Amino acid sequence: MLRKKDTAEGIVEKAVYPNQGIIRGPEGEKIYVKGVVPGQRVSFRITKKRETHLLAKLTDVIERSPEETEKTDCTAFPECGGCLYQYLPYEKQLRLKESQLQELLRPCLSEDTVYDGILASPRPFAYRNKVEFSFGNDRIGGPLHLGFHKRGTTYDILMGDTCTIVHEDVRAVVRTVWEYCVEKKMPHYHKTQNTGYLRHLLVRRSERTGELLVCLVTTSEMDHDFSPLCKKLLSLRRGEEPVRFAGILHGINDLPADTVQFQRAEILCGTDFLTDELLGLTFKISVFSFFQTNTGGAEVLYRQVRSYLRNFLAESGRKPVIYDLYSGTGTIAQIVSSEASEVYAVEIVKEAVQAAEENAVINKIGNCTFLCGDVLQKVDEIGARPDFIILDPPRDGIAPKALQKIIKFDVPKMIYISCKATSFVRDMVTLRDAGWKVERYAFCDLFPQTPHIETICLLSR
Repeated sequence: MLRKKDTAEGIVEKAVYPNQGIIRGPEGEKIYVKGVVPGQRVSFRITKKRETHLLAKLTDVIERSPEETEKTDCTAFPECGGCLYQYLPYEKQLRLKESQLQELLRPCLSEDTVYDGILASPRPFAYRNKVEFSFGNDRIGGPLHLGFHKRGTTYDILMGDTCTIVHEDVRAVVRTVWEYCVEKKMPHYHKTQNTGYLRHLLVRRSERTGELLVCLVTTSEMDHDFSPLCKKLLSLRRGEEPVRFAGILHGINDLPADTVQFQRAEILCGTDFLTDELLGLTFKISVFSFFQTNTGGAEVLYRQVRSYLRNFLAESGRKPVIYDLYSGTGTIAQIVSSEASEVYAVEIVKEAVQAAEENAVINKIGNCTFLCGDVLQKVDEIGARPDFIILDPPRDGIAPKALQKIIKFDVPKMIYISCKATSFVRDMVTLRDAGWKVERYAFCDLFPQTPHIETICLLSR
């Protein structure tokens, strides 16, 4: 029997949600390892022992799965850990994700539940419209890198200029900024010492306009004129076409936390926002605005949401009052507004609510009310009772007290969108005990090449 800290090898028998593979030990014991694909021969180290199974950490992929037939140009894969499935053909990725979620959701489903399939992303590559890159090196004393954290490490940075899930214009920006900083011999920020200059590079891209919004984040340790870097960026071309920029910013962040943020920012050129579209609506997006990272995939997701809403409209025969809870920047609220008499959207992040209000004005939508605060308190301030509720909670799902309050509204149907299916399964136990069931459901792949996927469920009471 394997013990803690033992190392061993094995073949991954199957994958289970979220992002775990099952391997059988020498005595038949079940071992769970993250970041693997069925069919791979891997080495691992035991980290924990449970009553029914062992947990282990992947140390190496010795042999790829027979299913992994694709090639990739990304030099950071698979070490960066952001992607897992780049060697798998996209159709096989979808089937693998689908099988994991079907197994997980089985206790939530009944014989008459309708499955509407797994909805593919329009593009499996170059789909991300927002990426955050970090400055650092891949080892102590190594050369400057600009890219992603190496999987399982805190400090090691892999180059991100060949990342295949971002557009080639974004890769060109990363390469140009990195070359400039190397040429100027700028030091990167050291988290342990709270010294250094270069911290992060954030790049957003509008699917509609193709424009980029770039923000270089540094400390205030140096006073540097970045106008030469702006000229280099503005001169970038893709074939005969210039790379287009909505704006280039320089943000200052002296806070010790290793998060992408700034305390103040200077606009080096252009503006501090870009615009994009979802299903014909326009959205103004700033550096830190929440906006689905896969624009085309988000349209697929929201069409499914609208389809489930119309399922309810066909039965009720009237425009309902809709609550959009955990509404973010109000994209869903505005997309369903044409189907509703009134939409009340609740979100706890103040900046997201402000963005929602601004975008509603841009789209000339007058029947959406945006409230800032915790769902548990804010729903009591809404005068109109809901006929229909849309839930799109954060990864941890819905707080128990808030869920009980939502149940008490006694609406006939709800939509639950989940980016972490285990949270949905937990919440569904409470909902089922209160008389709810899953009427229809679908999966939407907003994150190709990664193990993440969205679940959309139409619930009925």
